[in-house]
Amino acid sequence: MTTEVRVPTLGESVTEATVATWFKKPGDSVSADEMLCELETDKVTVEVPSPAAGKLADIVALEGETVGVDALLANIAEAGAAGPETVKPKANASASAAAARADDAAASTDITVPALGESVSEATVSTWFKKVGDSVAQDEMLCELETDKVSVEVPSPAAGVLAEITAAEGETVAAAAKLGVISGAAPAADAAPAAEPAASAAADAPARDVANAPSAEKAMAEAGLNASEVAGSGRDGRIMKEDVAAAVAAAKAAPPAAPAPAPAQVRGPVTADDAAREERVKMTRLRQTIAKRLKDSQNTAAMLTTYNEVDMTEVMALRNEYKELFQKKHGVKLGFMSFFTKACCHALKEVPEVNAEIDGTDIVYKNFVHMGVAAGTPTGLVVPVIRDADAMSFAAIEKAIAEKGARARDGKLSMAEMQGGTFTISNGGVYGSLMSSPILNPPQSGILGMHKIQDRPMVINGEIKIRPMMYLALSYDHRIVDGKGAVTFLVRVKEALEDPRRLLMDL
Repeated sequence: MTTEVRVPTLGESVTEATVATWFKKPGDSVSADEMLCELETDKVTVEVPSPAAGKLADIVALEGETVGVDALLANIAEAGAAGPETVKPKANASASAAAARADDAAASTDITVPALGESVSEATVSTWFKKVGDSVAQDEMLCELETDKVSVEVPSPAAGVLAEITAAEGETVAAAAKLGVISGAAPAADAAPAAEPAASAAADAPARDVANAPSAEKAMAEAGLNASEVAGSGRDGRIMKEDVAAAVAAAKAAPPAAPAPAPAQVRGPVTADDAAREERVKMTRLRQTIAKRLKDSQNTAAMLTTYNEVDMTEVMALRNEYKELFQKKHGVKLGFMSFFTKACCHALKEVPEVNAEIDGTDIVYKNFVHMGVAAGTPTGLVVPVIRDADAMSFAAIEKAIAEKGARARDGKLSMAEMQGGTFTISNGGVYGSLMSSPILNPPQSGILGMHKIQDRPMVINGEIKIRPMMYLALSYDHRIVDGKGAVTFLVRVKEALEDPRRLLMDL
């Protein structure tokens, strides 16, 4: 009786592979799950394990041949069928046990893209932490995906061996798409001795003329390199895809003889000396989306900005008076953001169009405030949302801002935490900005820009006094918000901050 060895699933859109290396030859004994050969596609390398214990009866697809999915590679004969010796009942029982173990090991679990959140339909595979053949524990992180808003870590759905990677780094994948395959438990320790002779035989085998990896051939063609310009690190000196990448990187690191041609519409002339000192880095999906959304905002909305200034004397005095007591009771610092959030919620009630959005030919007024608070992170700007901020206390707002700010910096925000905002506050003052015009966060119709607090001479009751002043900027969609409404909104924010008691009495 024989067991067929066939080409496994190679992944979405991959229909064929090349037989790169056979680790066994006909007549060799093999254990269940022992690696028989290695296949290469234009994306990944796939190892093919033995589906059963026995002997390699014959090889159907030789090294260098191209095979399709489920094509026959070889046949495994039962141990007793390969020789004249008869198999004793005890041995049969042992073979049955081995086959049972092989069935267990052959069980596989697909690794799929997790839920990405509302309105997010795709992600880019950023980094694989494991390579094919690595043992993994359940819930161990396998790879990281990058969406246009957050990074998502993908844990292993089961313990076993990473048998296949179907979505390589840099690929764009849809929600629920297949990323790879986890095979059953890692090969048993008693299978190792059987693999050792094969490894030794491979090590002792004379060097042979082998074809380069298909993925490497493709990469060399794309890079305009030939095999003599690339040092191979694979078996018998064969060139692998990563060798081509290393050669391309080395070529870029060397000073070019002449400036690389670039479209005049994109870049101006670059000297050879300047080009050698430049670094080109592909934009992350987050940065690409930020760029696209900001430009879309300018192209879509009739954006206008109005300015005012606020005397921060009373807010600073109130904060200094109660900050220690506040922190002792609530376990969080009393900052300026809670005052501004409260002031904006108060003003939005009077000017509801600033808290509304356009949907086709309708205006959707929000009878609640989901406050977006822009936060800078190492990878770009994100806007976590504090839901129902208008119903929250100062302490609750400060706790929410602190918690979401920390999660944003750590890249741990979920998609749900950044959706549904109705108005946004952006604090450029923490970076020293004195005045700027914030860009709308669609589909919102308003965004308030806070700036640096700076002492300036002000005329107070006919006298010149030094006061801590801050410029405020409200950018708004003029399609829905008129100038009167925008100015009224800023004035109400100014009044509430210059006399914080108004917030307590809802005036």
